Amino acid sequence: MRDFTDLIDLASDRLGGAVLAANDEWFAPKEGLIKPGKPEWREGLYTERGKWMDGWETRRRREPGEDWAIIRLGAPGQVRGVVIDTSFFTGNYPESASVEACEVDGTPPASRFTDGSVSWTNILPSTPLQGDTANAFAVDGAPHRSTHLRLTIHPDGGVARLRAFGVVRPSAELLAPGELHDLAAMEVGGYVLECSDMWYGHRQNLILPGRSTHMGDGWETRRRRGEGHEWTIVQLAARGTIERVELDTDHYKGNAPGACTIECCDVGASHADAPFDAARQAWRELLPRTTLQPHTRHRFAREIARQACTHVRLNIHPDGGVARLRLFGRLDAA
Repeated sequence: MRDFTDLIDLASDRLGGAVLAANDEWFAPKEGLIKPGKPEWREGLYTERGKWMDGWETRRRREPGEDWAIIRLGAPGQVRGVVIDTSFFTGNYPESASVEACEVDGTPPASRFTDGSVSWTNILPSTPLQGDTANAFAVDGAPHRSTHLRLTIHPDGGVARLRAFGVVRPSAELLAPGELHDLAAMEVGGYVLECSDMWYGHRQNLILPGRSTHMGDGWETRRRRGEGHEWTIVQLAARGTIERVELDTDHYKGNAPGACTIECCDVGASHADAPFDAARQAWRELLPRTTLQPHTRHRFAREIARQACTHVRLNIHPDGGVARLRLFGRLDAA
């Protein structure tokens, strides 16, 4: 079974996640909970409120109760596990924490989640935390689809990051039949299953929204010293026919691949729930071997061999970095 931390962080602000409200954020603001990247420590840095900390930190509680923060997921989905990271909080971390989830349509204001009208489902009961630790907890029995989380810390303290790993469950409007969609996009349920190497950049960066922001914001392999090539496999959000491909080597100026080929396979409409063995698939050519340019957004349409598929394999020759991969197609009629 795949480690849940290898799934998509549904709360990520790169996907549009946001911390809507918190009852207290005296020492460090609530927005720090979902910042990208690992927490930082800045020795000797203080603000007018106290020691600068990278995360969310409340004041010392002097009366009964607990502190909480409400997070809107960037991509609605089913949470499979959470990481409550207390990095650098050593004498000021919460004793325990709990997490609840709910599903609410649209983008209501924060007050909707604090007026008692929302029904919350407990997905992680109050559980002891360790300080200066990425506390990881698998979640069983979470709702099929959640849009918001409520993190409660008991009784007070600081949390550097909250990660909510799971499977994206997009709304039907995001994958309307007959329209052209990026079927690889993370926000609609695309997922990079595996790759041959990701020494410098994580494979999931390939399907993040928007252009890359720097050379570390893509998928990049180490330098290949032997025969062969590197590859990565994308599971499409839904079965469909690819009509256009965009491959972006943005920021890769001295380390873009020399060429690429793209293949696809079809394992049926229920592909997302079935085990996948790349070696057993009948891979077909989607894009023949094509020379790539550094720091360039490549677009391919006439070259594409259109066919229904559920998975796409990008082969880069021999190695290098790719910032983004877009696979535009139309959903299968079924």
